Amino acid sequence: MSSIAHDPGAPAAGGTDGAAPQPAAAVAPRDIAIGVVIGRSSEYFDYFVYGIASVLVFPAIFFPFEPRLDGTLLAFVVFSFAFIARPFGSLLFLTIQRRFGPGPKLTASLFLLGTSTVGIAFLPQYDSLGPLSIVLLSVFRICQGVALGGAWDGMPSLLALSAPSNRRAWYAMMGQLGAPTGFIMAAALFSFLHANLSSEDFLSFGWRYPFFVAFAINVVALFARLRLVVTDEFAQLFAERELMPAETREFFHSQGYLVVLGAFGALASYALFHLVTVFPLSWILLYSSQPISQFLVIQIVGALLGAGGIVASGVIADRIGRRRMLGLLAALIAVFSGYAPTLLDGGALGQDMFILVGFTLLGLSYGQAAGAMNSSFEPRFRYTGAALTADLAWLIGAGFAPLVALGLSARFGLAYVSLYLLSGAACTLAALWVSRTVLSD
Repeated sequence: MSSIAHDPGAPAAGGTDGAAPQPAAAVAPRDIAIGVVIGRSSEYFDYFVYGIASVLVFPAIFFPFEPRLDGTLLAFVVFSFAFIARPFGSLLFLTIQRRFGPGPKLTASLFLLGTSTVGIAFLPQYDSLGPLSIVLLSVFRICQGVALGGAWDGMPSLLALSAPSNRRAWYAMMGQLGAPTGFIMAAALFSFLHANLSSEDFLSFGWRYPFFVAFAINVVALFARLRLVVTDEFAQLFAERELMPAETREFFHSQGYLVVLGAFGALASYALFHLVTVFPLSWILLYSSQPISQFLVIQIVGALLGAGGIVASGVIADRIGRRRMLGLLAALIAVFSGYAPTLLDGGALGQDMFILVGFTLLGLSYGQAAGAMNSSFEPRFRYTGAALTADLAWLIGAGFAPLVALGLSARFGLAYVSLYLLSGAACTLAALWVSRTVLSD
């Protein structure tokens, strides 16, 4: 592994004239990658615990006054609140970081995330608390979104800038491995509980256990990330690469258009993200005879294929370029969208193939979706730009995907799932075409 070492002849930061230069410790990209993977895995576990519960639990315990379909749609409305709140969380916590530094900012954001998550675990159901239970669920979900916006620590950008120039795509994909890792843990936990508890016990107390686990993982991840972020070596690397929060007004005036291009450039991946995770689980529960525990196992296998696709994306993109990789996968996702209705309506075999193929395409695409356009930002705006680009991509690409896909397919047919996914692929191809003069691999 190559490492990033500072010029041994340069004076140490904060040193005095005449003092002997202090050697700066080297920080290997591998060390940065560890922090990225730990942080992303814990966030995605929390994320998927809520997503799976939105299908299996929340319609029954928070919206029992509605038919199962309408209850699920209402649960997906609340699900989307986090994505709406996330950009505001980023702006809020970027301000906190400018004033108090990265340590207090990361601590506050993960504390908010953990308390919101455990708050959901303690929520009484609608039969006990009435409409107030829905209000509290919504508040906790908004707080989760604000916290996730604040959880951005800049480590993926630091990793991309610190990696060898011929292996940047390889290192870029490492943070993306948090998505399948988090999904596998969440799906496995729910599958076990759903298969081994009675329906009454699962809806009464079993579903709460994954939220407690998510809280515990957040605590462990907080200390692991702080151990890296607040060290002098990492602080010096952040400063040298100008990875500091920028003033919001100046950023949007100078670089705002790049946020839009970056978000749309990754839209195919983010649109597919929930169409192979949260949405199909709801479709199977409502319209298929497949046992939920069995289908979750199929999704776990799919996530393993997705993880393999993420790793492969690093190898391929280093050879053909990240922008070309995104364009190629957007075209393949567009082709896949044409088969989505047939597969989802094709019984257990077709549904399983939809999951396995979809996860594979997602891994290949999502592996390079984050940060592919971040090199277009001016260096001093890259930290803020990377955070807000991801927020916007999640909002327009994934935030409403389960709600739109289930609502349209239930009322008008599965062909609308195909159109939704096709539109995401078309937006990615259009954004890549528009930005071709300002992007570099």
